[in-house]
Parts: sequence; C-alpha cells; structure tokens
Amino acid sequence: MTLAVDVTGLNKSFGAHHVVQDLAIQIETGKITGFLGPNGSGKTTTLRMLCGLLTPDSGEGRVLGLDFRKDAEAVKRQTGYMTQRFSLYEDLSIAENLDFVARVHELDRRRERVRDSLDRLGLTARKTQLAGSLSGGWKQRLALAAAILHDPKLLLLDEPTAGVDPKARREFWDEIHGLSAGGMTVMVSTHYMDEAERCHDIAYIAYGKLIARGTAEAVIDQSGLVTFRAEGPGADRLARDLATKPGVVMAAPFGAALHVSGVDRAALDAAIAPYRRPPLVWTEVQPTLEDVFIRLMSGAEDTFQ
Repeated sequence: MTLAVDVTGLNKSFGAHHVVQDLAIQIETGKITGFLGPNGSGKTTTLRMLCGLLTPDSGEGRVLGLDFRKDAEAVKRQTGYMTQRFSLYEDLSIAENLDFVARVHELDRRRERVRDSLDRLGLTARKTQLAGSLSGGWKQRLALAAAILHDPKLLLLDEPTAGVDPKARREFWDEIHGLSAGGMTVMVSTHYMDEAERCHDIAYIAYGKLIARGTAEAVIDQSGLVTFRAEGPGADRLARDLATKPGVVMAAPFGAALHVSGVDRAALDAAIAPYRRPPLVWTEVQPTLEDVFIRLMSGAEDTFQ
C-alpha cells in the first residue's frame, strides 16, 4: 500500500482555541477519503495544513512522499484545493478564469489544457459566460476544473457540493470517482451522509480530535450501536420522550419513522418496551451513518466553548 498522506501529531491553535489536536491520518494513494465532523471541528484547518496553506504548530509526516512541513511549497504545487466558497473571479468568463489559473501555475500547453478542461467538465458551450452569472452547480464545475487544471496528485475538496442540487451533486461525484480511478488521491469534507457512503473510507473529527476512521461499514460496526426503528402513526413524535429514558443514547425522527439507539441492548429493550404496542411496528435495523455520527457528536466534548 502506497500512502499519499501519512501524518501524525498534527496540532494547530488559534489563540486559546486548540483547533486540531494530535491528529494522525493516513490516506492511500488513489483513494477517496470522506472527512466528516460538526461545524468548527477543524476539518478546513486540517486540509489547509496538509496542502501547505497553513503552518502547523507541530506534527510530522509526509504528503505525496515529501516532508509536509519542510517541503510545503513542493506539496502545494502538486495539490489541488477547492475552497468552501467560490473563489474565482466573477467578472471573468469561464475560459478567462481557467486561463488565469494556468498562467499562475506557469503551465505549458496552456490553451490546450484549458480547452481539454472545458471539454471534460462540460463547460465548452458556456466558456464565454461570466463566472458571476453561473448557478451553484456550474460554479462548482468551474471550481473543480480550476483545481485540477495542473494535474495534481492530491485533491482536497472543502464541502464542495453545499447548496448544489442533487443532479449536479451526482455528476460531481461521478467526476471525482473518475479522477480517483486515474490515480488521483482525494480528500473531501462533507455533511452529506450519502456522499460519505460514496467514499472509499471516512475520517470523523470532532472538536479537533479524530474519533472514527475506516470504511463506512467498519465505522458503523465499531460504533457498538443497537438501533430499533418504529413505524406507525405518531412514531416520530416519541423522540423527545424516549430520549430521556435510561439506555437510550439517541432518538431521532426519520420522516414519519423513528430511530432509537443505545449501546446496552437490555437497557434499550426495557426503554422501548412500554411503546411496543399497536399501531406501532418495531424492527431492529442496522444503524445508519447518520445514527452513528449523531451519537459521535453527542458524545464529543466541545472544547471550544
């Protein structure tokens, strides 16, 4: 196994806030790793340190075979970074933005690269359109085209599909898997559970600490959660009452149904026993990633308050 990222002891503070705390992470070359966690958990800070945009307070390791601290500039040149907010020039056209990015990277065959990028991301017909007039989905395509224009080995995506419609999200992920199949390593932060499930593996960070790592299936298995699903009239309205019962660590509505989870099966059975009556139907189900992450969030200590 070849590692594109192999970093340990990563730390970063801003004033009194210890934003990233002794984080260690490994990412296999050519894999897509989902980076998840609540807002303010340190995801963006971690991405920026890995690609050389932020200097860590401490930490050691290698990114793309290079010392990620000593060779930060070299790492930066081989990394594509798509920021959370659209950061290209809105008063330039799509083609002009890509040409500008190519000039910044001092790329050879500039016109050919821009043309190929336009074709690959389906932007050719809109190449003269001003970036500021694009919808969220088309801005996303342009931002991705700019991030991969210099053929990076590592691609970091910071919540790239926020506010984008489902069709555009699906097309975006098809492109990401195509890049991965070509050998590019991808690390993507997201709040969407369906996107997390499309990653080869996931890393969950809460308030600066990495607390879960592995494939989606492994993270679910390691959670230790036992989950029951209740369906029937008013099932979703029982969440607040059940959440206070001994043995229940999480009770959350899922549409008109209800998921109730705990780590002690006997205690959980006792908690839901009074509610096991018609018209409600109870079945044991595998916990979802959302169940697991709600549990992880509720069990993590917010050290930033």
